[in-house]
Amino acid sequence: MKNKVLVKLYVPELDFSTDIFLPVNEILWKIKIMIIQVVSDMTGGALDNNKKYLMINKDTSLVYPNNKLLIDTDIRNATEIILLSIK
Repeated sequence: MKNKVLVKLYVPELDFSTDIFLPVNEILWKIKIMIIQVVSDMTGGALDNNKKYLMINKDTSLVYPNNKLLIDTDIRNATEIILLSIK
């Protein structure tokens, strides 16, 4: 599984967390859309697809930019990521 990383995802808005595999050769904005869809499916549509969300590293508080490839970030196996909605 060299093309994916396993991360811990936290969604404080829903008091929800899960482990999820993310593709390393994908742009973060596409990954964010995929994460929102997966969490929405797992929680019965609790996330609003029309809101904007930020992906934040739980340990370093780094906000990930949308236009980077995942492999070009510090996201690796066991990274903890927070998905926050913004207004």
